[in-house]
Amino acid sequence: MVLANINEKMKKSYLLLTGFLALLTGELTAQTGSISGIAFDKAAESPLAFVSVSLCLAKDSSLIDGQLSDADGRFLFDDVKRGNYFVRLQFLGYKTAESLRIVVADRQVVDIGSIALNVDPRFLNEAQVTGQRLQSFNKIDKQVYRAEQFDAAKGGTAIDVIRNMPAVSVDGQGQITMRGAQGFLVLVNGKPIQSDATTFLSQLPANQVENIELITSPSAKYDPDGRGGIINVTTKKGAGDGLAVITNIQGGLPSTNDYDNAERQQRYGADVTANYRRGKWDVSLGANYLRNDNAGLRDGDVFTLVDNHKTSFPSYGERSFDKYNYGGRFNIVFTPNTRNEVSAGFFAGHKFQDRVADIHYDNVTTELGTGTVIGWNQYFNPNLQNKQGDFLLGNLDYSHTFSNGAKLSFSTLYEHAGLNGSTLNRNIVAADTIQNTVSTYRNPLDGFRGKVDVAIPIGQGMWESGYQYRLDKQHGQFVYSVKEAGETGFTTVPAFTGEVKAINQIHSVYSQYSGKSDRLEYMGGLRYEYANRNLDVNSISEDDYQLTLHNLFPSASVLYSFDNGWKTKAGISRRVQRTSNFELNPIPEREHSETLEQGDANLLPEFIYLAELGMIRDFKQGSFFATAYFQDIKNPIQRVNSVFADTILNRVFTNADRANRIGFELGTNYSPTKWMQLYLGTNVYHSRTTGVVLDYLEARENQAWVYSINGNANFQLTQQFSVQGNVNYLSARPTVQGEDSRFLSPNLSLKHTFMAGALTALVQWQHIGLGILPSNEQRITTWAPDFYTTTNYIYETDVIMLSLSFNLNRLTRQITLPRSEFGEKEF
Repeated sequence: MVLANINEKMKKSYLLLTGFLALLTGELTAQTGSISGIAFDKAAESPLAFVSVSLCLAKDSSLIDGQLSDADGRFLFDDVKRGNYFVRLQFLGYKTAESLRIVVADRQVVDIGSIALNVDPRFLNEAQVTGQRLQSFNKIDKQVYRAEQFDAAKGGTAIDVIRNMPAVSVDGQGQITMRGAQGFLVLVNGKPIQSDATTFLSQLPANQVENIELITSPSAKYDPDGRGGIINVTTKKGAGDGLAVITNIQGGLPSTNDYDNAERQQRYGADVTANYRRGKWDVSLGANYLRNDNAGLRDGDVFTLVDNHKTSFPSYGERSFDKYNYGGRFNIVFTPNTRNEVSAGFFAGHKFQDRVADIHYDNVTTELGTGTVIGWNQYFNPNLQNKQGDFLLGNLDYSHTFSNGAKLSFSTLYEHAGLNGSTLNRNIVAADTIQNTVSTYRNPLDGFRGKVDVAIPIGQGMWESGYQYRLDKQHGQFVYSVKEAGETGFTTVPAFTGEVKAINQIHSVYSQYSGKSDRLEYMGGLRYEYANRNLDVNSISEDDYQLTLHNLFPSASVLYSFDNGWKTKAGISRRVQRTSNFELNPIPEREHSETLEQGDANLLPEFIYLAELGMIRDFKQGSFFATAYFQDIKNPIQRVNSVFADTILNRVFTNADRANRIGFELGTNYSPTKWMQLYLGTNVYHSRTTGVVLDYLEARENQAWVYSINGNANFQLTQQFSVQGNVNYLSARPTVQGEDSRFLSPNLSLKHTFMAGALTALVQWQHIGLGILPSNEQRITTWAPDFYTTTNYIYETDVIMLSLSFNLNRLTRQITLPRSEFGEKEF
């Protein structure tokens, strides 16, 4: 009897579930067909979201059905009766577009492909008549830039492309900032990457990048990570059915100035991307190798005040990098019909870096008040820091489009990263090693991400909601050993040795609505997030360090188009800059002779409010935008110094109280003639940071104006030959304890194409110095009542690179290849 009741309940549940799915999808059996396609922005050469799509009868143009294209520009009309139809597409700022006659038979699935929409001249000052390709454009929440316009980046990495964006700057240490903030979220083809931005982007070949999108006012559907906003990198793909291949090789000439470094620098690389598309299958493969060493030196000066003594230890010597990375990746997409799509991807890669710092020190200790020298010592400090990682990940995605235009998507990703490294540090007086230290670590990481999203057309807009779960686990083992003069073996130092176990879990849900009305586009939403952080450091505390947070992240954006070609936009959002496990690790590490480095297990994440207001103008020879913005930051994370011993500074991570930035950015692409294209991006902001730092009693406040300039001038001298000049400049900027100096990088490129553009030869002159310009160097200075330190980092100038690129079947469609999510953040 019990079994019969259970069976009866199961039957009822099955019938209810079947009925619900039938109501949701509208996929009841009938003698009907379907029509699908993609709305396409011809100028931007990318899909166009939220386009009004009407299905009309061919005989009298009467309206049969209507919907909005989804975020990927796709639309689908199901349950279409047998007959003749056409599709009409309308979108604010674009000319109305119509398809050719479409004949639908019973059970026939008709894919009409992409329908291109052209910009409406009424929204421009004059019609675009130059015939030149649009190199940048603005949308409600982002700025989009074509990577191809920056010849100086080709053969390099995605960092070399991004450094040219108006709000973006890259300093001498390779740190990327967006509107003055180091933290920002990286997306690849719209998918989030939970990695350190610099590490991730340094592994993505510039030749694979199609567009860079700066999302400065992100909506609720995006992860709220990153104080500066979001950078979305879209990559290239093969266009139609068949095979498409692009290959690149490059090599560097010998260094013009190697600063007497012990080893010769090596620079060479290659990458290949292939795409095969046929019928329901789309397969992409990619592989790359890049060796990119960097010669250099450092010139520093430090003094500390301890127990009425002043100890000065100026230093000078080699600081160079040997680094390479390689990887292979593939992605496969199966589209059984117009309503379903399944994709899977895999990535395997390795990244290696040796940092050589062979420094000569001249230490002098004097008595305060009298100036009497009470100690003097000269020694040589060879220091080798190695870090490397093996990255493996796999992802699986599925999406289904319903007959009413609604879309349901599932996405999962799993990653394992094997991270390890070491620091070898010796202090040598004359020929005797007076101290020898070795730090090693193994820090493997496992990460998982799962999400489900739904998008439903409602009225003139689209309602989107979703849930996401994120998890990463890391178990690090850190060992510090020392051998003093006269000792025969190494001794482990317990205070600098231990294990760190970190677990981060995040549950989030969001809902948002976006649409358009006449000349107005709008978007608004809310994201809720529950985050739990657990840190176990057995060598320091028996209790775990735990942090649980509940937060709401609202967002809103509007864009209004005027009759005269001007547009205005405004946006506001709340974001978070999370702590990395590296920043939390409280176990000290001997970075080199004068520096210890450690994290803070109680470090808090930053919370940021972003607001912006801007104007956009498209005109005959190009485009222009100007945006004012404001950032209010709570708990800004700072890397600061304190005195550990008379000749050692302790570099730690800590929270200041508040920081804010108010700024203004502008960018323009201008073509005064058909053979000349000019690009200029500038960012000017006022930065202010306040708070009590470590154990110093006085609250610190540091503020200043900061600006950056990124310029590009391209001259197409013949159809096959062009010359391009490029400059990146970043002014001095304040930190909570001091200042980072200006950074300059000018570049020149010569390009010649052959075989109707399929083969390209490129010569790049990077970091032009000529012994005159202070290019590719940067000074970092900090101070407090008991210390002062300044270090100038000087890297190679006048680097010459040669590269060849071959395009089989020009690649224009997006390739979505998998990338590391969790591991590179900790690398």
